[in-house]
Parts: sequence; structure tokens; C-alpha cells
Amino acid sequence: VRYVLAIHDGDTFRLEKTVSYVVAGSAGDAEDRGESLAAEAEANLVPFSEILAQSKAHYDEYWTTADVSIGGQAEMQQAVRWGLFQLAQATARAGVAGIPAKGVSGSGYEGHYFWDQEIYLLPYLTYTNPCGARKVLESRHAMLPDARVRAKELSVDGALFPWRTINGLEASAYYAAGTAQFHIAAAIAFAANRYQWASGDDTFSAELGADLLIETARMWASLGFFGKDGMFHIHGVTGPDEYTAVVNDNLYTNVMARFNLRAAAALEHEGIAETERMVWRQAAERMSLPYDPHLQVFSQDNDFMTLEPWDWNTPKSKYPLLLNFHPLVIYRHQVLKQADTVLAMFLQWQDFTAEEKQRAFDFYDPITTGDSTLSACVQGIMAAEVGYGDVALQHFTEALFIDLDNSHGNTIDGVHIASTGGIWSSLVCGFAGMRDQGEVLRFDPRLPVKWDGLSFRLKVQGRLLAVELEQGSIALTLVPGPDYSEEPLQVKVRDYDVTVGTA
Repeated sequence: VRYVLAIHDGDTFRLEKTVSYVVAGSAGDAEDRGESLAAEAEANLVPFSEILAQSKAHYDEYWTTADVSIGGQAEMQQAVRWGLFQLAQATARAGVAGIPAKGVSGSGYEGHYFWDQEIYLLPYLTYTNPCGARKVLESRHAMLPDARVRAKELSVDGALFPWRTINGLEASAYYAAGTAQFHIAAAIAFAANRYQWASGDDTFSAELGADLLIETARMWASLGFFGKDGMFHIHGVTGPDEYTAVVNDNLYTNVMARFNLRAAAALEHEGIAETERMVWRQAAERMSLPYDPHLQVFSQDNDFMTLEPWDWNTPKSKYPLLLNFHPLVIYRHQVLKQADTVLAMFLQWQDFTAEEKQRAFDFYDPITTGDSTLSACVQGIMAAEVGYGDVALQHFTEALFIDLDNSHGNTIDGVHIASTGGIWSSLVCGFAGMRDQGEVLRFDPRLPVKWDGLSFRLKVQGRLLAVELEQGSIALTLVPGPDYSEEPLQVKVRDYDVTVGTA
């Protein structure tokens, strides 16, 4: 329904809409209870004023923990809060099913969800709403029976989660940019491992986490193989960069599979045979990571450095490339849709040196089109880490206004929810330099020079940690409250050990 109204300055227009849902009895019921159910529904209608009060209470609590404040940047601040509101809406029913790529804002992707959920949304959920993060992982765990069946269909062991799904079954139409993205298995394992580390949930591993890590590790062990060179190889896969498909030893895939295998091998679980554990450890230690000694850069895959460079004189009207060129044309060229190797170095930050990260960023950033909305936030995070402050802010700004400026021309299909999750990570992991899953939480602040400050809160191992950055300083305190532990928290700020307590 479309209403066209003439509203003059100072006038108020109010539209009230009442909605109720009625479920009739099953086909086998002797009596059709439709009318009685409708009467019950009408009798239980909640007044709008009560709904409003409930909503206000909910969002008061939400902003207390999830808000991110930027000092002296009013326009950016408004855009950040708009994104956080979109995240709140999209994840409000986490656990009922997965989190759709468009949340509840549009019909794009038809409600399906992908790896975005674990890599871009669960960091935000894990540190602001760990109960919601657990529910998402519960929904993935519930898919294990179907994932085991799918693994057998593709002749691998363990579980193979669908690249695109809404009910646990694979819904990808194009295998090269769908099923071949085996790295979703490591994304789920990574999210489970992060939740376990950050939440301090003592029951998670036994109930859910161990199953997710073990079954995905079994998949990797059977998908890959030990080659004549003694190294472990994973062939015929597609990494996050969908402009390079079905390749051998995609660096991102291998780095994340190595993490997955190591994490599973470290579990104390009676369901793991010692021979199996040994294979996982050997595969992880011998994982093949393509490297170009001439450029001194990790290669995106075995053949990426041999590809023909893309013609960067291609007019802007021809982007995104996938809408203007056949995939086979793109696959033959050295061009990225989104961060791939750079993303691996962000997620597995401890496995690469500062020089390796800088060289990789210098090589890949100029040949990344950013045709994917998942790219700018990651590029910004790594630009901040390697010390390119202006570039970091440029990528962050691009990510921040993707939907508000409709810069990709498709916001009509719905908000890019994963990108809004990436904005949270850009602030917390990029400019505040937060890194996790080591011995302690780490911070290495990289605040933009024109920002007065940056503040946010994190739920960490039963505590609520307040982080406040200003130019040249960082303040860390534990927020007291009945739901939070006040036991001191050990963190690192750059190379300094810090004990954080209540103010």
C-alpha cells in the first residue's frame, strides 16, 4: 500500500497498524479451531504503549553495552549508531535460525546466510551479546546431521557445512563460487573457538564446541593430502576472493584450516583417536603456504602470481566486474573482489610477522576492487595495523557509508549486515587494535589523528570491560554490576602487561 499525503510544516500524521497472527489447527484435528484461536489472539493483543515501553527498556540496555562512541565526529557517530541499530535488529532472534545476509531489512539473498555470520557478525555478538552468539552456534550445531550427509556426497569425512543455506541444506547454484568455498568450515570452528575463549562458558565445549571443531577437522584431513614434497596441500577450493575460483592451496583456506586442525588436536576429548590427533598435528605443521620469494609476498594461491594483471584502465562503469565480464575472463586475471590473504593475516594475526603483513597489504590492496561489501572493513583494519592511518580511515569511511550512500547501488535489496558487523570490528580491532584468542586480550591503539577519542565496552570472560581511547592514551576499567565479575582482568597494551580492575 502506498500513501501520498500533503503534510505541512508543523502538522503531525499518525498511522496505527494492528497485526495479529493466527495458526489454525492441523489437518487431522476434528475441530477447526481457527475462530477460537483468532478470538484468543484478539483477547491477548498487547497495547502499543506497552510494546513501546518494552522496546525502550530493551534498547536502553542494548546501548549501555553495545554503543561505540567516536569523539568529535558527529556524522560518523550517527552512521556508526545506525549500523549498530541494524545489527541489533538483524540479530534479535539469533538462534531461531541463522542470521540472514540482509537481516530483516530486505529480501536480498532470500533470507539465506553464509560465512558472513561467523566471520563478520559473531565477533560483535560474542563481545556484546554472548548469549546470542551461543544461540547462533547452537543453530550451526543442529545442522551437523545434514552436514555429515553433505560431506559424504563430496567424498570427504566429518561434516561439510553448506556455503549458502536457510535450512541446513546447500542452496548454492554455482559450485565454483559456492560449495568450493570449503573455508566456511574453518569459519564456524573459528567462531566456536573465539566464543569459548571470550565467554568463559564452561559447558560450551562439551555440549557444542568440541563437535564443531572435531567434525570440521576431519573434513580438512580428508580433503587435503600429503604431497611428494612432504607438505599438506588442499586443492580445488575457492577462497573468500570470488574473482579467483577453484584453485590449489588458497592461502586463506590453508591458514584457517591449519588453525582448525590445531584447535581440534588440542582438545581433550575421548572421541579423538591418537592416530587421528597425530594426523591433524602433522597436517597443520606441514600446511603448504604459497610464497613468492622474488616479491617476498605470500601468494593468494599456487598460481596467483602467474596470472595476467588486470587492465586498471577499465572504466568504472564496468564495475563490479562480475556483472560485466564472464567469470572465466576474471579468473584468468590478477584481480581481487575482496580481501583474501590480508583477511587471513588479520584473523590469524599471531602467525605472521609485521613485515609479512605490510608486504602483503602493499601488494594486494591496490589490486582489490572492493566489489564485495565485505572487503573495505578488513582492508581498513589491516591498514591500521601496518601503520597506514590515512588509508585505514579511507577504507573505514567507505565501509561505514556503503548503505547510507548506496555506494554499491543495491541497498534497495536490504542492508549489508555483514558489513555493519565489519564496521564494529573496524573500530574495535582496527583503531583500538584489539586482538584475542592468545593468552590474554591485547590492544594496540591506532586512533585517527582527527578523532578526539573512541570508547566502547566488551563482555569478556564474565566481565564488562570499558575501553576509552584518547590521542596518546588508553583507559581500561571493569564496570561493576550484579551480572559481572569484578575479578581483575589481565590484558596487554602493546608490549606492556596490565591488570584491569574496577574504577
